Amino acid sequence: MLRPIHERLFERLKAYGKLFADETTAPVLDPGRGRTKTGQLFAYARDDRPWSGIDPPGVVYLYAPDRKAEQPLRHLQGFVGILQVDGYPGYRALAERNAVSLAFCWAHVRRRFYELTQSGPAPIATEALQRIAELYRIESEIRGRSPEERRTAREERSRPVIDALQPWLREKLALISQKSKLAEAIRYTLSRSAGLGRFLDDGRVEIDSNVVERSIRPIALNRKNALFAGSDGGGEHWATIASLIETAKLNGVDPYAYLADVITRIVADHPQSQLDDLLPWAYAPAPLKAVA
Repeated sequence: MLRPIHERLFERLKAYGKLFADETTAPVLDPGRGRTKTGQLFAYARDDRPWSGIDPPGVVYLYAPDRKAEQPLRHLQGFVGILQVDGYPGYRALAERNAVSLAFCWAHVRRRFYELTQSGPAPIATEALQRIAELYRIESEIRGRSPEERRTAREERSRPVIDALQPWLREKLALISQKSKLAEAIRYTLSRSAGLGRFLDDGRVEIDSNVVERSIRPIALNRKNALFAGSDGGGEHWATIASLIETAKLNGVDPYAYLADVITRIVADHPQSQLDDLLPWAYAPAPLKAVA
């Protein structure tokens, strides 16, 4: 009953020129084997509130039986624009099509260096964190400003930080064991330099993919409560319901009241040509303000 709304929601998001993407596991009962198999819920999100955009936020989850690169290729067929992601290589095939530019996540870079500082003195990792912290300090100051204001501030203040960081990392990499975790963290950063710098040139792009990571957390919580989906079809139902509930929450809409009204209208033969009237943001009480 709700699947056409789920499909329409994804159509609307995919027609937009900038999305976030992430994925998480979805345990699914595997009949005949007496255990569960590991499916995936891919999340595709839009949230323009950090730069006061007028398009409403939303997230769509799509179930897939695996995490192969062919899944995002299939999901995002026809998508043109910027996709903000973590370091998962599966999204790189999209960039090879030339219609998609990948923006990488500084939070994932920061996490790698942070973990190194938790087991004892780590002067190189600590300094890397300090340099990354300067980027985040700038971002906190320009949050909510227009894309052009953000781009200008980043060009003047953030680009010099990144321009200085890369040669410094190369210098330190030459001095340490190439098999160390620190070397891995540095290579991870340097190998993604183009995507990590994408936010400098476009004020609509965020410094990280935390927007979609926040959308993954409710899935993880529900996974603990429900334990698993009963089948691949159940995984698809899970994705449909979660998409509508989480998009409603993003728009300040009570999910229960929303779903009750939508189902009532569908039963009353709501026209398929007017599915946009049933999208969660159509129920939003008022425009949302920028969020931190």
